[in-house]
Amino acid sequence: MTAITTPFAPLNRLGAWSADLALRVFLAWEFFESGWQKWNGENWFDQLQSAFPFPFNQLSASFNWQLSMWAELLCALLLLIGLATRFSALVLFIVTVVAIAAVHWPAHWSGLAELAQGYSISDHGFGNYKLPLIYLVALVPLMLNGAGKLSLDYLLQRWRR
Repeated sequence: MTAITTPFAPLNRLGAWSADLALRVFLAWEFFESGWQKWNGENWFDQLQSAFPFPFNQLSASFNWQLSMWAELLCALLLLIGLATRFSALVLFIVTVVAIAAVHWPAHWSGLAELAQGYSISDHGFGNYKLPLIYLVALVPLMLNGAGKLSLDYLLQRWRR
C-alpha cells in the first residue's frame, strides 16, 4: 500500500460489500413505484401500442401492460434482495428501452441539436429520455457485475461452493 491508497483501504473493504447496494435500492424503488402505479392505474398502452418496438408492437396493449407491470414489480423486488440480479437488471433494461422508444423518445427530430433538447426530465415537445437513460446507465453495472457481496446471489454462490 502507498500513502495514497492507505487512507482509502476501509472504503475499499466497504465498497466490496455495499457499492452495488445503492444502485439496487435506487432502481428497486423507481421500478417498483412505476409497477405499483400500473397496478393501481388504468391501462393507457392502447394509446401508444403502435410506437412499441418489435416484437412488443405485435402483442396486445393489455398483455404489454401486464408484462411491464409484473416485470417492474417482481424484478424490483429481486434487485432489492439481490436475487437473480443480472437477469432482473436485463429485464428492466429491456422494459426501459421499450419505454424510451414508445414514450420518451421525440416523435420527430431532424438533427442532433434537436435530439439533445429531449435530454430533459419534462417534455416540451422534444421527448424526455433523460431519466430513463439514467436508469439504463445504472442497470449496466448490475448486469455486468451482479449484485455484489451483500446479496442473496452472493450467499447462494458461496453455499454452492
